[in-house]
Amino acid sequence: MNTRRHFLRTTGLTALAGAAGIETLFAATKAKSGKTSGKGLVLRFVPYELQLRHAFNLATSSRKTTPDVLTSIEFEGLTGYGEASMPPYLGESVESATKFLSSLNLSQFKDPFQMDDILKYVDAVMPGNCAAKAAVDIALHDLVGKIMGQPWYKIWGFDPADTPNTSFTIGIDTPEVVRQKTEEATPYKILKVKLGQKTDREMVETIRSVTNVPLCVDVNQGWTDKNKALEMIHWLKEKGIVFVEQPMPKTAIDDIAWLTENSPLPIIGDESVQRLPDVIKAKGVYHGINIKLMKCTGMREAHQMLTLARSLDMKVMVGCMTETSCAVSAAAQLSSKCDWADLDGNLLISNDPYSGVQVVDGKISLIDKPGIGLSAHDSKWKI
Repeated sequence: MNTRRHFLRTTGLTALAGAAGIETLFAATKAKSGKTSGKGLVLRFVPYELQLRHAFNLATSSRKTTPDVLTSIEFEGLTGYGEASMPPYLGESVESATKFLSSLNLSQFKDPFQMDDILKYVDAVMPGNCAAKAAVDIALHDLVGKIMGQPWYKIWGFDPADTPNTSFTIGIDTPEVVRQKTEEATPYKILKVKLGQKTDREMVETIRSVTNVPLCVDVNQGWTDKNKALEMIHWLKEKGIVFVEQPMPKTAIDDIAWLTENSPLPIIGDESVQRLPDVIKAKGVYHGINIKLMKCTGMREAHQMLTLARSLDMKVMVGCMTETSCAVSAAAQLSSKCDWADLDGNLLISNDPYSGVQVVDGKISLIDKPGIGLSAHDSKWKI
């Protein structure tokens, strides 16, 4: 425990994101950062831009990239890895994430097993910044798991055989592109369809012309009339839909509660359910919740949300943003105790620097490796 460590802080590396290799980016981080001696945790971070294989079209937006910040925490020769993925609706950016991460002083912590104290400190430094906080949380969990020599699903006592199938997302697009995306998704046993526009029925019918696998739909708050929403849900049930995610604006609480009471399909809250206190609020409004690490500050609070939701007899889905295998593998550690999983974010990008959780015959397959089970494509990273 006497090895000297360096605490690195970085800003202004946005221009490098996505243009160079991961190794080059971290080298730039080290070159541009100030250094101080210490025996505590060492935080490093660097911007990275995720390149999507297809344009990601939602009810209210479209994009081809997602800003991201990759993180690491080092302690006594071991390194844990994390990430902050920041789709626009989160209200975070590379600039806000690097500002937040630069404000942290993790070198004050000499024992990574003081996870509650460390993450309480991180959460209290600034309000918001949930994805940036998740990047620290994931890296800390990965580090502690490596020190313990166990994956987190084992530390939590979860059976890897109980993992569900993961859905694969089909975004809003033209019928031709939707058919192409659906054909590419043949290995998956359940598909997630983005709805919320006038083309909703056409989207479902187009997919049904290609496959009969179960579907779930994510409306992303796109419906505004509860009666029309209920009519649509009855139609969706006939089309083999499993559940409906966030059908109406999160502020329409009474309308959503009415819809949930009358719906023949489970209604799942996503944008309405960000952090732990929102789980209690969701009871009676939704049948279940969608837990995402980028919304709830990471694995620690996600595990708390899962436990609370189960105690309230609510359905649970574990989801993701467009992310690398780092955050997806972290979320997958929870999947054995979830009803559904939507962990395809790493499959939607073309520049994933990592390997981790796998999808085998449509089912999540956890890796029996310490921490979150992550490997880097470049062996020089020494993960």
